[in-house]
Amino acid sequence: MSEIPPCPACGCGYAYADRELLVCPECAHEWSATASAEVLEADIYRDANGNVLTDGDTITVVKDLKLKGSSDVVKVGTRVKNIKLVAGDHDIDCKIDGIGAVKLKSQFVKKA
Repeated sequence: MSEIPPCPACGCGYAYADRELLVCPECAHEWSATASAEVLEADIYRDANGNVLTDGDTITVVKDLKLKGSSDVVKVGTRVKNIKLVAGDHDIDCKIDGIGAVKLKSQFVKKA
């Protein structure tokens, strides 16, 4: 019998297989057995050099970034401390001194 992974939604270890889906009895979350490995790989965020990013890292901007709706520009070499990774197109939430809260794409930063 194959090892059934824990529920990705709540972490419950009592998930069971129902035809081609895996089901969590605690939160009723259903997911595909083949998509389990893809979901784990999708949760890994990498910088411009391929280094893995984690919450709380310090990063450096590698390209001048114009901020939409503002005349401000984030310059090359700007260091940003204590980042937070989120799902979506702009996957880094952070605060930049002098600018404020900003969302960045991981492809335009490198781990410091």
